[in-house]
Amino acid sequence: MKERIYRIVEKGAHGSKGNLIFDYAIMLLIIANTFAIFLETFPSISSAYKSFFNLFEFISVIVFSIEYSLRLYVSDLTYPSSSRTKSLLKFIFSPYAIIDLIAIIPFYLPFLIKIDLRFIRILRMMRFVRLFKISRYNSSLNLIWIVIKEKKSELTVTGFLAFLILLVASFLMFHVEGNVQPEKFPNLFSSFWWAISTLTTVGYGDVYPTGVGKIIGAFISVLGIGVVALPTGIIGSGFMEKIGNKKHDSEYCPHCGKKIK
Repeated sequence: MKERIYRIVEKGAHGSKGNLIFDYAIMLLIIANTFAIFLETFPSISSAYKSFFNLFEFISVIVFSIEYSLRLYVSDLTYPSSSRTKSLLKFIFSPYAIIDLIAIIPFYLPFLIKIDLRFIRILRMMRFVRLFKISRYNSSLNLIWIVIKEKKSELTVTGFLAFLILLVASFLMFHVEGNVQPEKFPNLFSSFWWAISTLTTVGYGDVYPTGVGKIIGAFISVLGIGVVALPTGIIGSGFMEKIGNKKHDSEYCPHCGKKIK
């Protein structure tokens, strides 16, 4: 029984029909939940169909809770270890399991502890996390996580470099424009906001420098073109590598290793 459940809930090379049906059913439910959250933001729709939305949320949480429980049950098959406890812990602290838990826990939290109703409304927005669950059932979306994981060292370096440039730009602009425009650059946080919008070449126009600050701003803007493009290039090259490897693997037989004609 456990083996059968594992073959249904855990995506693998077995390619069983039950697993395919399960994957598509969960994906459709996640998409429906996301669509329902959008509809609930319209006061007229939310008030008219409040009971329907509550019922749909209840059914969705039950389904997601059963899914989470089943994954807990087969965790020793998903994460083989020397003990059942270790397998459970490996599953519980895995990225996908954390997303699953965050997606359902706001529903149960008010039943466990008494909390402010305003805080409950904030927690209900965590239902958006269910959208990330789709990556578990879609190999194309899962490729994003694989590429980011493999390129994490390069992305960390570029991210740290961007942070340093933002920090330096913030300090320079604060000391140059702080006395000229105290209402626009009253502290480093405001200068940091300006640096972010400038480095990313967004430029909202709410804060802009004058005099010498324009020279610094122009330099940061030009520098931002290269800095922002670095992570994009790294992720892009990672995708190309993965697609190339996948195409190469499809040209050869997985059993004998010979090229398929």
